[in-house]
Amino acid sequence: MRHSNLLISFNQGMKHWYLQAKREQASGVRMAIVTLDHFARCVGEGFEVDMGTGLLVFTLTEARPLPERGFAEMVRAPFSLLFRSASKVLLPQQIYRLRNATLGILDIFLVPVARDKDGIIYQAIFN
Repeated sequence: MRHSNLLISFNQGMKHWYLQAKREQASGVRMAIVTLDHFARCVGEGFEVDMGTGLLVFTLTEARPLPERGFAEMVRAPFSLLFRSASKVLLPQQIYRLRNATLGILDIFLVPVARDKDGIIYQAIFN
């Protein structure tokens, strides 16, 4: 009995992995290789987040390089992104699935870093 449950669990995990890989392939850009150039052309564009009860739009307001320090064989040059949400509701730092017309679907770890009269600013760091 345990063996069959383990096999079912393994098969479900493999199915999930396969479907996730197909979604990433269909979305156009894989997270492992996104660079500053991918995002720089999207400054001013909206990135939708499905919150379950509705969509929340983050606007990419800044994409800038960060200093390269200490790691000679980095896969990509480090960079920072700033997103603005017009919502007054502060979302916790976590990975959010963002959908953009240019880049497709991306899972990005966002951290709230500031609040002003226009909303909340979230930052993502890639290194």
